[in-house]
Amino acid sequence: MSAIDTFTIQAETDAEETPVMPQHESLRQCVERALEQYFQTLDGQPANDLYQLVLSEVEAPLLEAVLSYTRNNQSKSAEMLGLNRGTLRKKLKQYDLL
Repeated sequence: MSAIDTFTIQAETDAEETPVMPQHESLRQCVERALEQYFQTLDGQPANDLYQLVLSEVEAPLLEAVLSYTRNNQSKSAEMLGLNRGTLRKKLKQYDLL
């Protein structure tokens, strides 16, 4: 089982067992906590492409949330994200959101 599979399985298991996060926890703290849990589940296995894993885990829900907030207006979403519309569309295709 690869490190990515381990992270996915652990994340699904944790979602059922962990209590709701306190509302005062920052995004940074959430990421730090998730990475600590990820490293614990590795159990000595090497981690590969960790940077890409974290980016994809954060970027896809970010794009979904901003699109939802702007009612799927790509121009407004791109402006909110500080991206040009072409880059946003490329990222939406990358995550099968378009």
